Amino acid sequence: MSGYQQRILRALGALAILSSLAIPSPGRAEMPITVKGGETVTIAGVRSILIRVPAPKGSVILLTGGDGRLEVGNGARFGKAGDNVLIRNRDAFAAQGYNVLLADLGTNLSAAVDHMAAIKRPVIVVATSMGTQRAAQGLVEGAMPDRLVLTSGLLSRASGPGDTTVQSIMGTPNRLPRTLALHHREDRCRLTLPAGVAPFKAWAGGRVQVEWMSGGQADEANPCRFSAHHGFAGQDEEFVARIVKFMMR
Repeated sequence: MSGYQQRILRALGALAILSSLAIPSPGRAEMPITVKGGETVTIAGVRSILIRVPAPKGSVILLTGGDGRLEVGNGARFGKAGDNVLIRNRDAFAAQGYNVLLADLGTNLSAAVDHMAAIKRPVIVVATSMGTQRAAQGLVEGAMPDRLVLTSGLLSRASGPGDTTVQSIMGTPNRLPRTLALHHREDRCRLTLPAGVAPFKAWAGGRVQVEWMSGGQADEANPCRFSAHHGFAGQDEEFVARIVKFMMR
């Protein structure tokens, strides 16, 4: 079996572990959500949702966790991941003066960055959980955002049993823009343990700034879900404020 095939198998195993981030709780089907002030846009053949604001300070691209699917449809409607920490805070980023792109699974990150840059720079990619893997892959494939935010990230081998991490995907930190790693001290998700942050910082050096959060709401039965420390439950205001402060520097 080739090294590439082995990496694919490991990634599939990680997806099985974290798929609960994108799947509603048993007995509760997710209803389609219409994004206020949003529009469905097609970027490199994939539909996403764009929120435009007047006189924007910049643009934010949000990469959800779990399997990455939003199931974007016409009329700025999407069908999954509404509870994800980034997706549920889309309006909060817009309220801070940023255009916001809710990027669906399969979105070419380089094309998305270029699309948003044509509207307003700086362009900041904000990814959470398994979305941090997709962000890393996008950087390897040539995406050039001005800044990157990794929250509850699969950062290094010490993050957990999976070894498809931001560090392993990128190989070298040379393509990292100025980056914020925002993590919860009590994250109990087995693939995003706090122990993975320090090795990632050591690998990336001065390119990465680390910030920690604590407190909020726990969900011991579902440590990888939006309702746990992994998803910064009960801390939306502080979560957004930390990210926006970094984006404005």
